[in-house]
Amino acid sequence: MSLQAIIDLVEICARKGVKNAILSPGSRCAPLTIAFARHPQIHTRTVSDERSAAFIALGMAQQLNEPVVLVCTSGSAALNYFPAIAEAYFQEIPLLILTADRPPEWIDQWDGQTIFQANVYGNHIKRFFQFPDSFGTTDQLWHSHRIVNEGINLSQSGPKGPVHINIPLREPFYPKKGEALIPSSRISIFSHEKPLRQLSEATLLELDNELRQYQRILIIPGQQQPNALLQSILEKLVIEKQLVVVADSISNLQGSGSITFHDHWLGNEEFNKNLKPDLVITFGKSLISKPLKLFLRKNEIIHWHIQAHEGVNDTFQQLHRLVECEPLYFLKWLLEKLPQLEKGYFESWQELEQKVQENLPRLLEQAYFGEYQALQTILREIPADSKIQLANSMAVRYVNFLGKRAQEIYCNRGTSGIDGTNSTAVGCCLETSWFVTIITGDLAFFYDRNAFWHNYPTPNLRIILLNNHAGGIFRLIEGPKDQPELEEYFETHQALSAKFISQEYKFDYSLSKNIQELKQALEGFYQASSEPKLLEIESDSTQNAEILKSIKEMISQKLKESQ
Repeated sequence: MSLQAIIDLVEICARKGVKNAILSPGSRCAPLTIAFARHPQIHTRTVSDERSAAFIALGMAQQLNEPVVLVCTSGSAALNYFPAIAEAYFQEIPLLILTADRPPEWIDQWDGQTIFQANVYGNHIKRFFQFPDSFGTTDQLWHSHRIVNEGINLSQSGPKGPVHINIPLREPFYPKKGEALIPSSRISIFSHEKPLRQLSEATLLELDNELRQYQRILIIPGQQQPNALLQSILEKLVIEKQLVVVADSISNLQGSGSITFHDHWLGNEEFNKNLKPDLVITFGKSLISKPLKLFLRKNEIIHWHIQAHEGVNDTFQQLHRLVECEPLYFLKWLLEKLPQLEKGYFESWQELEQKVQENLPRLLEQAYFGEYQALQTILREIPADSKIQLANSMAVRYVNFLGKRAQEIYCNRGTSGIDGTNSTAVGCCLETSWFVTIITGDLAFFYDRNAFWHNYPTPNLRIILLNNHAGGIFRLIEGPKDQPELEEYFETHQALSAKFISQEYKFDYSLSKNIQELKQALEGFYQASSEPKLLEIESDSTQNAEILKSIKEMISQKLKESQ
């Protein structure tokens, strides 16, 4: 009967539209592995390293916007899922985590591969379910059906996120030779209808009346998936209403007229005199720009946040309204109701944007070779119809400094860790024919080298590795850069080269140490190939910090001259 419950679990997944599962080998999870592998409607892949497996599933679900199943054996295997599960929770990405377990009577009895798996992910999942450990009655089978239905529904309801089902399994684990896996004749399927998040006429009237008090309105989209309709409306608001849109690269909404070079001046009070808004409207998730967050926390503002589900995130410590509706619905209403705003406020932002846009490329071309100049050169070569997966620390910051991007931008900013960048990009590659470019530092890259330990082709993968043989970001943070322990305990110097990983995994490899070598390496980098390509850029951590500081000072000088 326990095997029947597992067969039914997989059938319910298929009937509810789950199409992909990432499995990691193990004995206790054998019933789940076999049932998923044999189901004709579910595409299964096996990844041995559970940490990589979970991030690969996250990368797939990120692209599909639907739940991907994870299956692992009992014990520490489940713990290796944790970093990706936390990331999925804060990025609101749907995952269905199925962990095999020992029966409850054998937990904490020195039996092999046992830990306390109930609620092991704590607050980093939407909900935990404990599967029945025996099936002596039809009610218990019905209970298991209900759990699977509810788990999948929850993973897809707002906000989306990971759901964990822990499954105690008793032997025998394997069907008899030649035995067909046939679902029960009676399987319950129930859906969760999502409400249409709109506002009442009374609420809209109240918002309209308040809106007329403001002339300096700032819209800030946080991290989200690309959305052509949202971008189109934001562009109309900028052009027709003189509204200011400040967009980080991870917002995927850097359209015509949006402000994208804001990191170059918001950290300097001298340029912020005329930039204080009356009203800030936000939607989406996290921001990269620390100067933007600090600028808004320091100024007294009115802040409205738009989201289609419950939950309060007061990023600027000045939240006045949580407007519970779809951002698209709200922006359409705003476009209709908003009068034209103060032109001078709009022009203050646009003048700063234009001045940086005019000067930054030339200043970088004249600078010493390093990560900053290299990335400006590389970003010009990445096809517009492609996806970029950014590592945390300096990679995501450099791209944000460099302004507007046409490509889709992804980054694990839920927890902002260095783990899982490579694996997330591999998952992305498995669900698109577009080029997927990883832009990463050396620590993040080598930390997640098992991302490539699988049996699935990813010829569309391109890797840009910024190898300064250290954690270069610590030279830019006030505090660690001034300590005698900087090099050994913060930067953690290493002498690794990606050449040997490239040989092991049969990547097309090239190394650049100057701008001439870089331009030569890029000539065929985005031509189709049968294997991934890796471009390693070696530079000096100390010099990179000096270049970044120098460019920042020169941009400030140019902005002063224009005032």
